Amino acid sequence: MTTIATRSAADVAISVAATIDDIFATIDGWRDLLEDRLAAADALTAETVDPLVETFAVPAVSGTTLLTGAGFVAAPGALADAQWHLAWWLGTTSSADGVRRLATIDDPSHEQFRDYTALEWWRVPQATGARHLTGPYVDYVCTDDYTVTVTTPVMRDGAMIGVVGADALVDRLERVLLPVLRTGRSPATLVNASGRVVTSTDARREPGSMLRGDGLIAAVRALSPVPVRLADGTSVLACGDTSLALVVGI
Repeated sequence: MTTIATRSAADVAISVAATIDDIFATIDGWRDLLEDRLAAADALTAETVDPLVETFAVPAVSGTTLLTGAGFVAAPGALADAQWHLAWWLGTTSSADGVRRLATIDDPSHEQFRDYTALEWWRVPQATGARHLTGPYVDYVCTDDYTVTVTTPVMRDGAMIGVVGADALVDRLERVLLPVLRTGRSPATLVNASGRVVTSTDARREPGSMLRGDGLIAAVRALSPVPVRLADGTSVLACGDTSLALVVGI
């Protein structure tokens, strides 16, 4: 019988994956909705896309949830009335209803314009055609705090017309995931595909810092549900298909 602080690393990894999978499933649902509704549209415009995105983005970031931002980012030129366009909402306590739309500069000639197609959360889904988890990173555009962003491509007629996704503050993820890590038999650290820490039972391993060790990055990038034991005695195993890895000490 599994009890507190005696769970195997595999069980801990499964529990971590279940939390992240809930976010993935939500975003996949948004993608399916957009692709279904936009498939028959004569022309894609911000005027028609934005109200549709608002129907799922605003509820997703309202109240106390893991998500702090959600929405759709259009591929340059995909919308007939906007060359560059973000329809993104943020959860906040600074406005009367607790939600505000992200203000963006969409004019490439403006000195503060930022080409989002160069950012990882856009670049990787565009290259792979698949869902991607970016972070933890400091999100200077939305939150100025450590954030994890999940994005997935939205397709129309075989072409990517944008990405749909969500942001989750790392401190909110920690509140959920750290108790899970503490149920394991050994100290554990959750890292992304680059070895960057999401959360850890070791207080010295702060979110956003790099976890280093011989063979660690290679093991993280070649994720396996079967623990890979490194020379220093630590083990690395995949947390489902989330692209996150659990690093467990001896």
